[in-house]
Amino acid sequence: MRCLLLGLVLLAGCTVDTEPSLVQVDLELPAHFPSPSAPQDNPLTAEAIELGRHLFYDTRLSVNETISCSSCHKQEFAFADDRSTSPGATGDEGLLNAPSLANVIYASPLTWAHGRITTIEEQLIGPMFGGAPLEMGMSGVEQEIVQRLQDDPRYVELFAAAYPEQPIDLDTARYALASFVRSLVSSRAPFDRFLDGDAAAISSQARRGSELFYGTRLGCSGCHAGFNFTSAVDASGQQQMPFHNIGLYNVDGEGGYPASSQGLIGESGLAKDMGRFRVPSLRNVALTGPYGHDGSVASL
Repeated sequence: MRCLLLGLVLLAGCTVDTEPSLVQVDLELPAHFPSPSAPQDNPLTAEAIELGRHLFYDTRLSVNETISCSSCHKQEFAFADDRSTSPGATGDEGLLNAPSLANVIYASPLTWAHGRITTIEEQLIGPMFGGAPLEMGMSGVEQEIVQRLQDDPRYVELFAAAYPEQPIDLDTARYALASFVRSLVSSRAPFDRFLDGDAAAISSQARRGSELFYGTRLGCSGCHAGFNFTSAVDASGQQQMPFHNIGLYNVDGEGGYPASSQGLIGESGLAKDMGRFRVPSLRNVALTGPYGHDGSVASL
């Protein structure tokens, strides 16, 4: 499922005499994909996506200008990382594997083990400002980072085009980054063409694998279901069964997971949530290894 694209169809926006007109964006999707949505306070526009794209690849957003968002979410790996965990700007090693951002517009929940984070805008607060472990390291140096953006004439232009009523600050940058990652849609894999009626789109071996995948004997599709191959959302994009324990660890003889990452129990405090992590999508799975919430599984 290597087909990863930015499928954008630009729709005419309304012209307002007193400020620049913004181009509303609709994502070009196959028939078996549900219609996605963006928050009302951050509509998906071409200008916001373009600003977010620049920010995503810019190391100036990190405390010491050493990493960008793309350092952990690499485009060549379907916007995932090819390492088990990713180091932050100051070398702190992450605890969890950096997941693919493909189709994150449909992701619910958005992280490995937090059910209460419901928007990309909210999720970005962690990697931008969090310190345990430190990723971008923006906390405490916000104005310095903002000054880097304000001193760049290109960013002055991009911010004004995307958010004409808003200042150049990290909240606006966060909204632009959210818009960019919402545009990362993976929808043209050979299997999508097969589902759309092209019997020759996949090999006979892949068709046999599909029968096993969807069959009751193996039950793979029980967790990796629907258009995005995850039980976290259903065919309409609604959250269903996002968290599961696949028995990856048993450190105490009672099903315990390592203290560094124990799953949903860290949020809920409930014993039944030990080892429960979000079911990842299988889209672009050939590119997104190593696998598992901590990147401890080397290959398919």
